[in-house]
Amino acid sequence: MASSEMMMSGSCKKGNGAAAPCAACKLLRRRCAHDCVFAPYFPADHPHKFSSVHKVFGASNVSKLLQELPEQQRSDAVSSMVYEANARIRDPVYGCVGTISCLQQQVDALQQQLAITQAQLVQLKMGQFTTTSQSSSSTDDFLSPPPNINVAASSSLWSC
Repeated sequence: MASSEMMMSGSCKKGNGAAAPCAACKLLRRRCAHDCVFAPYFPADHPHKFSSVHKVFGASNVSKLLQELPEQQRSDAVSSMVYEANARIRDPVYGCVGTISCLQQQVDALQQQLAITQAQLVQLKMGQFTTTSQSSSSTDDFLSPPPNINVAASSSLWSC
């Protein structure tokens, strides 16, 4: 068997010619058949991938899903299931939605900071074109954030 064929099958040969079971078959304690639906996507050297997917979705459901999909879509489906399973293990209630919500809050906060910075840049550029000098108190007022912006909340931007 060529090395590329071994990579595609998801299992490798032992010294005695028997195939090593994929991570799924190993966890399920069954013999890994040469046409195992799990073998290409859950190799023996990544047992945590199947373990988390099995814990969240169940082996039977994953098997049915993979068999119903065209082969060219299976790899993407497995990647999605692994990601969702890991997210569900971290956050059983919200899963991926919790992560998406947290990231959306970070994007909103960063967009708000960007808008403030852009407004300050415009004010600085406008100040350079005026011939009147600004007093130090008005400069201090300019450098402080507007009163409706919560500076303490921006420090916890990455705490979701």
